[in-house]
Amino acid sequence: MTIGAEHERVSDLNGTIVVEAPSLTTPRGQEAIAALTKRRRLVLFLNSATWLLIVIAAGAIFSTGGWTVLGALMVICLAFGAPWPVLGFWNAVIGLWQLHGTKGKAETGQLYLDEAADQSPLTVNTAVLMTLRNEDPARALLRLKTVKASLDRTHEGARFSYFVLSDSDREDVIRREEAEVAAWRNADPDRERIIYRRRKDNSGFKAGNLREFARHWGSDYEFMLPLDADSLMTGEAIVALVRIMQKNPQIGILQSLVVGTPSSSAFARIFQFGMRLGMRTYTMGQAWWVGDCGPFWGHNALLRIEPYLQHCALDGLLKRGQILSHDQVEAVLMRKAGYEVHVLPVETGSYEDNPPDALEFMRRDARWCQGNMQYLKLLGMKGIEPVSRFQLLWAILMFLGVPAWTLLAALFPLAMLRAQDQADFPWYAVEIIYALLLAMHLAPKLAGIVDAILTRGEVRRFGGWLRFASGAIIEIIFSLILGAVTTIRTSIFMFGLIIGKSVVWNGQRRDGEGVTWADALRWLWPQFLFGSSLYLAMALISPAAVIWSLPLTAGYVLAVPFVVFTASPAVGRFFRRHGIAGIPEDFAPPVEIRAVQAGI
Repeated sequence: MTIGAEHERVSDLNGTIVVEAPSLTTPRGQEAIAALTKRRRLVLFLNSATWLLIVIAAGAIFSTGGWTVLGALMVICLAFGAPWPVLGFWNAVIGLWQLHGTKGKAETGQLYLDEAADQSPLTVNTAVLMTLRNEDPARALLRLKTVKASLDRTHEGARFSYFVLSDSDREDVIRREEAEVAAWRNADPDRERIIYRRRKDNSGFKAGNLREFARHWGSDYEFMLPLDADSLMTGEAIVALVRIMQKNPQIGILQSLVVGTPSSSAFARIFQFGMRLGMRTYTMGQAWWVGDCGPFWGHNALLRIEPYLQHCALDGLLKRGQILSHDQVEAVLMRKAGYEVHVLPVETGSYEDNPPDALEFMRRDARWCQGNMQYLKLLGMKGIEPVSRFQLLWAILMFLGVPAWTLLAALFPLAMLRAQDQADFPWYAVEIIYALLLAMHLAPKLAGIVDAILTRGEVRRFGGWLRFASGAIIEIIFSLILGAVTTIRTSIFMFGLIIGKSVVWNGQRRDGEGVTWADALRWLWPQFLFGSSLYLAMALISPAAVIWSLPLTAGYVLAVPFVVFTASPAVGRFFRRHGIAGIPEDFAPPVEIRAVQAGI
């Protein structure tokens, strides 16, 4: 929610007008803040009450006959694991209500959408940045060239410059980067606005790369638009973000909603089908109450350079080491400085590639996990907004709940043994809580399906009813199996963090080449061993429990064939040929995606 166009302005020593903070004295500003405060209190109540009821109910169940160490552990695990599905449920419900339950439809972001539709010329300069580290230069630069061509078609292209910011340290990659950029500059009449820079070291990682750009070139530009090596945005989407930002100087970061690009990988297709549906209602619901303390995902977002330089430095925030997941910390610091951070919760032409297989997905998750766990040391930062502090906590809970669910599953056979020894143990209540949490876990996906059905013409954009329905069913099964596969891996990785292990942040594998059975088994034998042991224990105690546990446990024993099947190029080609798990851009790709697919 915007606080309005009114804002405080002060002059610096040179007489330059700079924006400090939104004015809280105007009636419009006060009214907006009061409404946002009520929303946050409502969401806090709904989530806290739901979580507390689940924990109290679990406590009543597992304390039957008196408290035991086992019962206490089960309740503690549930307390750590429940926040994620609970908030996901309420965000999805609120988002669906915003999209279809209110008289005026979604009001979240509507003011900004109206401003973006204004066709007035741009008056500010923006730097489009692509950060690279040991990536395929031709693949990445094809996307940046496509972005430039799309911006040029808007007739606002002269307001944009393009920077390739390299942190690569492999000589072969460096030579290819230099050759690709040189060829691009030689073929483009705007060669003076195409700049290549490579750092000799990777200090500060991506955040350090961006800050060095801002220090050296930031004075020439009002905004910067960071892109990852797999990012793609339409010119219209970028110009819309710039129009919003230039009309709202109180906004420091404006994040676009990023969706997946069409893929020939079966894994990526199914994954992004679910994300496309789930993110729509989830992000709309989240934006309704986070308001000016929104998330920042590090790319496909517009940043105001001056406050970014002044207030978003990460040096010194940790006593040792460098911050890995920089994006949300920068959003917190931007809001602390009085600038708003917003996500535009609608699909506007902002894309990224998704991991081509489950192994690459788990590698990415490990990097995020390591970065998010650093936030534990930042929760006590002084002067940050309560919602910003919650954003950091939420990023931690995203991974902290994973080992809790794993331990809960491991303890389950022991709980079954105890239930057999107690005639009065309320096993039906366990099944109710299980079903409730499973439904909450699936709520964003289910809400997204309902949203698509209720939105006129949306199912047709997904290829029609048959493709849409089959994709939805496949994706729900896929997500349950993937959840089980990744929980074991993340739990093992988090244990490794405790004893000092870490991952290297480097280039990512963007294109799928398949996963062999040997590689899958080498990576996933812990999942199979855990699942087999769990099933054997449950089968000996109560065979029926094996059946109803399948939604959350089948992935343990199916991990190896699941990974091999979803990574198979042949399966991917079959999915693409028949439009299985297709997204709208599969059936009506915009010109930018067609250009990338054609390699031109």
